[in-house]
Amino acid sequence: MSIITIARGSYSRGKEVAERLAKKLGYECISRDILLEASEEFNIPEMKLVRMLHDCPKILDRLFDGPERYVAYYRSALLQHARNDNIVYHGLAGHFFLKDIPHVLKIRINADMESRVREEMKRENISAEEALAVLKKDDEERRKWSLEVYGTDTWDSRLYDMVINISTLTLEDAVDIIHGVLQKPTFQSTVASRKLVADLAIAAKKRAEIVKAKGKIETEVI
Repeated sequence: MSIITIARGSYSRGKEVAERLAKKLGYECISRDILLEASEEFNIPEMKLVRMLHDCPKILDRLFDGPERYVAYYRSALLQHARNDNIVYHGLAGHFFLKDIPHVLKIRINADMESRVREEMKRENISAEEALAVLKKDDEERRKWSLEVYGTDTWDSRLYDMVINISTLTLEDAVDIIHGVLQKPTFQSTVASRKLVADLAIAAKKRAEIVKAKGKIETEVI
């Protein structure tokens, strides 16, 4: 039993890798589900949660409504899923939120910019120049957010157990490689590692509730 996180840029085909891997393993594949659950549980508009977990925090955000609140909400929702084990997560900052769990395999999927531009053009019906500008802006916002909140560049390969370039390999190649690595004892959960996840989930939920209560009090005072 394992947990896999897959980080990727927009249109890097990480979503397809995650879905195919989950199907092959018989695992739950999760991504946007966490946003919806955190949004509902902590009564936060989904789009605001997305913005605070994606865009680089602005000065006013840091002073009055910083990303720490939303990180706490999102991490709590993700860790509740992690308690069940057997999940493939692709989406926002999983390599940060689940980094303390020993049986998590952290993957990054990269693709060449030309392929990403073609996908963006096709899906959004825009020119190559517009697609390139959108992708560059999106990549830069993700890097700035990572540096601002965690002090680490999300493109830093040291954050991951494996970086896979999907430009040459096929989707099935990537899935087979990850599946092979998962057979290693290192990424198999143990009684101790499952207890750690449970403890982290409980602590994260308490933290999120404290942050929510504090935010409500500060809002009322203001």
